[in-house]
Amino acid sequence: MSAYAALSRATYKATVRDATTLFFTFAFPLVFLVIFGLIFRGQEVGDTGRGYVDYIAPGVLSWGLASAALFGVSFTLMQWRNDDLLRIIRLSPTSIWSVIGSRYVVALGIGVAQSLLFVGVAMLPVFGMRPDSTWPLSIPIMLLAVTAFLALGLIVGSRANTPEAVAAIANCIVVPMAFLSGSFYPLELMPGWLQGISRALPLRYVNDGMAYAFTSFGTMNDYLLSCAALVAFAAVFVVIGVRTFRWSNDR
Repeated sequence: MSAYAALSRATYKATVRDATTLFFTFAFPLVFLVIFGLIFRGQEVGDTGRGYVDYIAPGVLSWGLASAALFGVSFTLMQWRNDDLLRIIRLSPTSIWSVIGSRYVVALGIGVAQSLLFVGVAMLPVFGMRPDSTWPLSIPIMLLAVTAFLALGLIVGSRANTPEAVAAIANCIVVPMAFLSGSFYPLELMPGWLQGISRALPLRYVNDGMAYAFTSFGTMNDYLLSCAALVAFAAVFVVIGVRTFRWSNDR
């Protein structure tokens, strides 16, 4: 068995074994869906004929994917480093790419399962989400979202040495970003200068891509721009993450 396969298997088992964390990874976005879905139940957006849930759900899903990827890898790397597992792994013929890749494949699996569950619940009659026929375009956005935020989590997990530090840093990143990127609040209602700031945030492009995929809101050019922006963010975060990666707390 290769080092990558062994690490992927170990990461998967550790993830499944931590039932509490796994439960809240899936449940937390659903809590926001229930809250917003019940508040705006039966209400339509202008003369579009669409319910509010059609526009709210893609943003909440985007936030859920970003949070799961960011928190998942940052906590894992911090814990592995504190337990000296990374130091032991380094003594074997294992590269940093095997470590990152093993966490990446598990994060993708969680992202796919999270998306299927979320959309399935959102489409229940009580919420009434109606995805457009362009919904398959959400798949590339989902993959790019997991990639970009896992790479960002690589940076956080490489610098933070305690669970408290990981939680504080990750929350300071993803919570303000969710509001500034339009996950919970329409960008159109924000001041122009805040809309400008949102263009420097990766979650903005996840939201835009998901919105186009599920509701055809925007244009194909907006969708392609979102994909390109997420590729660029992921590349930058990966480079920084690899350069700042630490095998132990001694350096």
